[in-house]
Amino acid sequence: MAQQVFTGRYQIVRHLARGGMAEVYLARDLLLDRPVALKVLFPEFSTDPSFVERFRREARAAANLNHPNIVSVYDWGEEGGTYFIVMEYIEGPTLRDVIRGEGPLFPNRAAEIGAEIAAALEFAHRRGVIHRDVKPGNVLISGMVKVTDFGIARAGDPKESLTQTGAVMGTASYFSPEQAQGLAIDNRSDVYSLGIVLYEMAAGRPPFTGDSPLAIAYQHVRETPVPPSRHNPDVPPELDNVVMKAMAKDRANRYPSANDLRNDLLRFTHGQPVAAEPIVAADDATRAMTATGPSGPADSTRVMGGVAEPPVVVEEEEPPRKRTGAYFVVLLVLLGLLAILLVVFARQLGLGGTPEVVVPSVVGETEPDAIRILNDAGLKSRTVPVNDDNTENINRVIDQDPPRDVEVKKGATVTISVSQGPTPVQVPDVRNRKEDTAREILTAAGFTVEVTERPDDEVPAETVIDQLPVPGNNAPKGSKVTIVVSSGREQVAVPNVAGRDQSEAANILGQAGFTTAVETESSDTVPTGRVIRTDPAASTPTPKGSTVTLLVSSGPPPTTAPPVVTTLPVTRPTSPTTTSIFDD
Repeated sequence: MAQQVFTGRYQIVRHLARGGMAEVYLARDLLLDRPVALKVLFPEFSTDPSFVERFRREARAAANLNHPNIVSVYDWGEEGGTYFIVMEYIEGPTLRDVIRGEGPLFPNRAAEIGAEIAAALEFAHRRGVIHRDVKPGNVLISGMVKVTDFGIARAGDPKESLTQTGAVMGTASYFSPEQAQGLAIDNRSDVYSLGIVLYEMAAGRPPFTGDSPLAIAYQHVRETPVPPSRHNPDVPPELDNVVMKAMAKDRANRYPSANDLRNDLLRFTHGQPVAAEPIVAADDATRAMTATGPSGPADSTRVMGGVAEPPVVVEEEEPPRKRTGAYFVVLLVLLGLLAILLVVFARQLGLGGTPEVVVPSVVGETEPDAIRILNDAGLKSRTVPVNDDNTENINRVIDQDPPRDVEVKKGATVTISVSQGPTPVQVPDVRNRKEDTAREILTAAGFTVEVTERPDDEVPAETVIDQLPVPGNNAPKGSKVTIVVSSGREQVAVPNVAGRDQSEAANILGQAGFTTAVETESSDTVPTGRVIRTDPAASTPTPKGSTVTLLVSSGPPPTTAPPVVTTLPVTRPTSPTTTSIFDD
């Protein structure tokens, strides 16, 4: 596919990778002269109308996800019956390559990468986009962490291809239990998949492996993984707790959102206590239930969850014996537990004298600093992304609830509003408009304008040929829109044909895109029939299709006789007679 050009704009440079649904190429955007990643779907997907419709819809949705931790989708289209996506080109390895090359990552590094992935997922979730295929192969590491494949993940829903050999083998390792069972999914499905990715970063291997996608999917539904510290003793208990909470099989026991997971990872990286505690959901563990019917030994034990356990031996009943002392001990234990529960409930309800603290001001702080300040004050935090037209506030807290200086119970939650930048607005269509008019329209819509020129034989000069982002897409208010303006017909330097034969010179000019006219001129130095010069002169930039005049030598000028010079004798004049007025 080398040198193939898609839609006359994206020129293939070299192959980068092959995935379960597409080939990925490094390409060059000939319009904006920049490298891009071109993901070309396999032909078999283009013949499925329902897939194509999902692909179009989700590609458009992904193009609207403008976030530092999300690979930007620039464009999408169709070429010769094959669909493709044009994305930001990130020069760097995938997280899968990093784990394979380095093994388990340092706990803090794993948490930092996980927090950035969670930030990308939270941004997408708030805009109604669920990734559905979070895995190390879809995370790029290049200075910043970048999550990719939002659009293609939804279009090719992995659960629809669970039984395909090889195509989703890697993906099945990161399925949520609800995906594996074909149930409806929500944002917490991405949280589970990110928990698997965190597990693999910490342990150097995924929690479940098997010979087939179905075998792995079964483990996601039925089996409880061991904590990552069992594979890597360097993993601290706090990170174990965060990972296992994210991977809870019951959605109600997971983090409610990617942002809650992100906040706990940030607490861990800052050395603060995490909110996650070790949990074992009722559905997570394999359990045995003893039968109560009179069926006999063969039916005395019923194993649930697919794991066989030894049968229960039913012994002969003995006559009841008095256990007064044992009952007394049990009663004391129960009373002690009841007292502990009452204390816990009293603290939960604020009845146990929980100390109050003054809420510090975090407005103007970056999100990580705000979380740290609140944690230091004994408070929890909840982040709410908001839009704000003041670009100086991006990634900073612009509001908090409760406000500063208010007294609250220690451990209370403070909601912080973090600016995501200006509200996205729809990009107007300014194609085929004059440059000045296009500038006015885009400026009025709140965008800045950058102009690039390109020659065009058909579009008049100073008229907009194309624009990026494409019309109809949403982009942050105040962001840049690039318009491509026609500079008129392409200009070409006039070839130097001086000294050439007239017919040869005319042929050279014709190949360069010019028409020719001929004028003659005498010359003592240029032989007859040879070109003296051109008009316009050689090397002058001239629009293609223009007429170039050849000044062709007609030879030396005609010879004429020299003028005859006649010498006349010189006659000296006689002295004049002087007459006086006094003469009479």
